[in-house]
Amino acid sequence: MSHPYETSPAKAFWRSGVVETDRRRWPEIYTPAFPIRAETAVATAGSCFAQHIGRFLRDAGVNVLDVEPRPEGMSDEAAKARGYGLYSARYGNIYTARQLRELLEDAFEIYVEDRHFLTRDGAWFDALRPGVEPDGFATLEAAVEARRAHLLQVVELAQEMEVFIFTLGLTEGWIDRETGRVLAMAPGVIAGDYDPERYVFHNFTYDEIYADLVEIRKLLRGINPNVQLLLTVSPVPLTGTASDQHVLAATSYSKSVLRAVAGDLAEAYATVDYFPSYEIVTTWAAPEAAFAANLRSVRPEMVEGVMEVFLTAHGLETTGG
Repeated sequence: MSHPYETSPAKAFWRSGVVETDRRRWPEIYTPAFPIRAETAVATAGSCFAQHIGRFLRDAGVNVLDVEPRPEGMSDEAAKARGYGLYSARYGNIYTARQLRELLEDAFEIYVEDRHFLTRDGAWFDALRPGVEPDGFATLEAAVEARRAHLLQVVELAQEMEVFIFTLGLTEGWIDRETGRVLAMAPGVIAGDYDPERYVFHNFTYDEIYADLVEIRKLLRGINPNVQLLLTVSPVPLTGTASDQHVLAATSYSKSVLRAVAGDLAEAYATVDYFPSYEIVTTWAAPEAAFAANLRSVRPEMVEGVMEVFLTAHGLETTGG
């Protein structure tokens, strides 16, 4: 008697694909849709887990772009605190697809709005990337000029990149009713004051995120027709949720939606790929603990294992991070 699974490969079955496989190297879990070589111009952005991807790719000799390098003489500690070297530009963590879409729209028009800046103790902070200057700017004019210079560098990055790796982190965000813009984080966390009449919580839906990513792809390929998009989903749980759900359920919702969107987009476009870092970290079949004692930070050994899978699939030499 025949059945449709007779010719399925080993990876299609739980016993051979999970129980009996090498659960550190995960053979056949990822087949790249397009290659990344040492000379490939790669740009990175996204939530904090994306920092690991950029670091390992650089260590493997890949041409990871950095259009806003640290000033000469700045220490490693000071550079990290100011967002230098974490991603391919100094945009800080980009948690939602809507943030990235709006950043690109601003960059391609060099659009800066005074209402996108917040104050704290007399200093000015960019609400769209508040963490890049820990002490803020002395004047609004200085903050505006710094953002304008940043947007110019984002344009240069878009023109130079060949592969853009974006790590989706959250579905939750805060919208400024006055400007309609999504903020990098809730006002009051770093600067500004929370005004419930002005700022509203929004949990982005599948359809909204899918549409944002389609537009991101369109924007990038409009300025650079050859760019390819590689999506990942951060396995790091939510620190907190502004929804009415328990944080565990809110995390599951957020990651499930992001994973579904990323997979469907990769199915729809040959120039979009998905790497299953989220699955490798969060599976209960993992051979070792994935998270540190806080149950949020991914252990270095797990990050190394994830990146070994990625680098091996692309034929790149692993160095142990």
